[in-house]
Amino acid sequence: MENNERELYSVGEVAERLGLHVRTVRSYVRDGRLKAVRIGKQYRIAREDFEALAGLPTAAAPTETPVARRPPEVSSIVQIDSVGADSASRLSTLVTAGAQAPPGSPGRLNVQTIYDREQQRMKIVILGSAAATAGLLQLIDAVVGPENTMFPPSTPPAAHRG
Repeated sequence: MENNERELYSVGEVAERLGLHVRTVRSYVRDGRLKAVRIGKQYRIAREDFEALAGLPTAAAPTETPVARRPPEVSSIVQIDSVGADSASRLSTLVTAGAQAPPGSPGRLNVQTIYDREQQRMKIVILGSAAATAGLLQLIDAVVGPENTMFPPSTPPAAHRG
């Protein structure tokens, strides 16, 4: 080591430098907020981990490669009223098939369908990328829109007169 900086710090040293109680630093280590190595019965904290917790610039920061940013995710809930059980089942199959993409592809969607027989209401929950979600929403609109008779609305049960 050419500089006077130490590579490993004790819990007490970290607590003193940050103005924290020793128990707080130990709690950070146990909770995973502060990386540490256990040597015998004591924890040792690397300088880089201490600096990361303290918000100080680390020496390794300029040489690190930037982490790839994930594209934004969209969550949508589509509610379809007055749909019969058979139509809901067919629509569920269609939507689930329409959401399929190769594993690991960026356009992969998570879809869940829920049907309430009593209310004759279906909900479709979609989680995924904005582009893939938009495509699936267009598919749903195309098959349940007012121009389409593929999934006709169910007729409510007739009121019983006595």
